[in-house]
Parts: sequence; C-alpha cells; structure tokens
Amino acid sequence: MTHRITIVGLGVGELEQLPFGIYRLLKNTTQPIYLRTVDHPVVSELAAEGMKFTSFDSVYERHSRFEDVYTEIVEELLRLSETTDIIYAVPGHPLVAESTVQQLLQRTDNVDVVGGQSFLDPMFAALGVDPIEGFQLLDATAFAVDEAQIRQHLLIGQVYDALVAGDLKVQLMERYPDEHLVTLVTAAGTSQQTVQNVPLYELDHVTTLSNLTTVYVPPVTDEQTLNRDFATLKEIIARLRGEGGCPWDQEQTHESLKRHLIEESYELLEAIDLQDDNLMIEELGDVLLQVMLHAQIGLDEGYFDIRDVIGSVSDKMIRRHPHVFGETTVDSSADVVSNWQDIKAQEKPERTSLLDGVTKGAPALMRAEDIQKKVAKVGFEWEDVEGALEKVIEELRELKEAAPEERLGEFGDVLFS
Repeated sequence: MTHRITIVGLGVGELEQLPFGIYRLLKNTTQPIYLRTVDHPVVSELAAEGMKFTSFDSVYERHSRFEDVYTEIVEELLRLSETTDIIYAVPGHPLVAESTVQQLLQRTDNVDVVGGQSFLDPMFAALGVDPIEGFQLLDATAFAVDEAQIRQHLLIGQVYDALVAGDLKVQLMERYPDEHLVTLVTAAGTSQQTVQNVPLYELDHVTTLSNLTTVYVPPVTDEQTLNRDFATLKEIIARLRGEGGCPWDQEQTHESLKRHLIEESYELLEAIDLQDDNLMIEELGDVLLQVMLHAQIGLDEGYFDIRDVIGSVSDKMIRRHPHVFGETTVDSSADVVSNWQDIKAQEKPERTSLLDGVTKGAPALMRAEDIQKKVAKVGFEWEDVEGALEKVIEELRELKEAAPEERLGEFGDVLFS
C-alpha cells in the first residue's frame, strides 16, 4: 500500500516569510522530510532550529540532464512512500515551475499539496510589472525561442550560470534586438534580492547568476522587430481588408488573385535561378502575401483561416513522414517517395480515370508533361526518339489535313507528341 506524500512549498524567502502553518507542520512532524535541494534561503534557518531532513542534491551530481534528475527523485519518493508517509519540500509553491511535483501528481493520487508563496509575486513586485498585462513563464534549460511571445512580459527561470545564460542569449537574439534591455532578478522577495538591468548581448557577462536568478525580458515595442513577427503580418492583412483598409485588397477574391500567385511564383523561381538570397527573401514574402490574402478572404467569408492552412500542412507532413514521426524505417530517399505516394493514394478518393490527379490549373506544358507520365504507364511511350518523331510527323499530317473546326484538337495532338 502506498502511503501519503505531503508536498510542501518553502516559499521564496527567509524563515519569517514562511507561512506559520507550514512552519508548524515541518517543526512538529514525525514523518521523514525530503528536500529537492538545500540551496534555499530558509533551509539553513530551519536546520538551525533542529529540523532533520534528507536532500536530493547528490542526484544532481549523477546526471547531466535535469530530466534525468527529476525522474530519479520521483522514483525514489515513490519507493520511500511504499512503507511510510513522507514530506517532500520544494522551493516556492509546489505547483509553480516544479517538474518533480507534476510528475508525482501524474504517478499517484496519494499526494497532498500544501502551498507556499511562489516566486512570481515578489518577482512582479521587484519588476513593477502587473501580470494582468499577460506574461509567459519559461525554463531556460528547455528554452526554445519560437515559444517566446515577444509582445508579452517574459520570465525565464533556471538561469543559474553563465553557460545557461549564454545559450539563452544566443536564442533570444534571434527574436529580440541585441540592445534590448533585460532584467536579472536574484533571490526575489528576500533580504538578498538583487535587480540588475543589462542589454541582451551582455546577459552572460553577469557574475551574480545563481539558481535563484530569473531573467525578465520586456515586451518588444520597436516597429522593425515587431514587423518580423508572424502575428504582425496577420494583423496587417486583416487591416488591409478590413473597414478603413485598402480598396484594392478589399475587392480581391480567390479568383482575382490567381494570376498574381502565378506571377509571384515565377518571380521566385527567377530569384532562385539567380541564387540571389536577398531577392529570394523579397519574392518568398510576395508568395507568402498571396497565401495570407487567400486565408484572410477565407476568414472573411467564414470558411477557413490561416490556422486551418497551417494545421492542414502540419498534419500532412506528419502523416506522410512516418519514418520521422512514426515507426517506419526507410533506407533511401526512393523509399521516402514510395511511402509518400502510397500514403497519398490512401488519402485520396478512389480514382476512376487514369488522368485523375493531373492538376487542371497547371500551365499547359507542365500539364502535358504530367499527362505524358500518366499515359506512358499504359503504353503511350516510345523506346527511342525516332519513334516519337514518327508520331510527330503523323500528327502534323493530320493537322494539315484537318478541317478548320478540327485544327485545335489536332494541334493539341502535335503538342502532346
């Protein structure tokens, strides 16, 4: 039988800031107390009052990844709770930025959570920021810059040394200006609290980093940086087609934009042929503009929006790459193409014609090439160029002899040959 695990939050400060109920629980309990870490301002004061505990700090020394540390701690806590009730104490509030607690809650129902003050309240107080404006809380050790919402207040915890800070800086500089002012708050809410403002490019030069350090990145306000954000493009297109927007954009339909998509695609192909990266940026933007306009028209008409477009292609890429996102094994790119075609065939309705799947909207020569590939499978193919030339001569003769009303069809036969 599994006994109870009582998870206690130690808050963020010294002993006088610890809630009295938690202090009394820790002081009077007969249950063994386990700490995720002793590296917390209140622990030494509790130890001075005679509290006995066991910490998991040694686990950190055995692993290079935090995920492995947390997994071992959870497994050990579950093992210990098989024979007796235990107390597990963590910094801050147990339900705020505590991976071990989340794992325990997923593994067992025999858990009680006794709150403590999280670091968020003193953090916002130190920064003078009202969280109602919207914020993100992320972990520096698992940070991915694309997750950052540059228009919101961003708090990044676990910035405990220069190595972590350096990696974080490099990623943030992909989205934020080098001179963007960030704030480092260490030991928020304690008598040892420090607040330091530095430009982003100096983030890893700070010498006061510790496991109590959190980096605050304020929202972006400069237009140049905001214009690189996808949300800005979405807003621009909506405004162009919205009330008070651009008459030309408001008049466009899916049909009227077809020629523009073709033109922009060919201009992109030219930029690729020229191997001109700057021109490619511009032309890719023009193609993206066409996609955004079609998506906005879909939204205006109530049928679909850009999220549907993105969701569709994401689903397709995952579905058609089982060798990446599933268990399928491939040995070559030829296997990839073969799998792609098989999956595509399963997705499409059963075809009744050999020419099903040939895009009707493709340019004439491209469509003719696709048709030739299809009919070659049923014998419309020659072993050498001489046979094909004879067919061209035959079709030219038929074109010459054809009545006026038949010449268009005969010319198509010549072109196909």
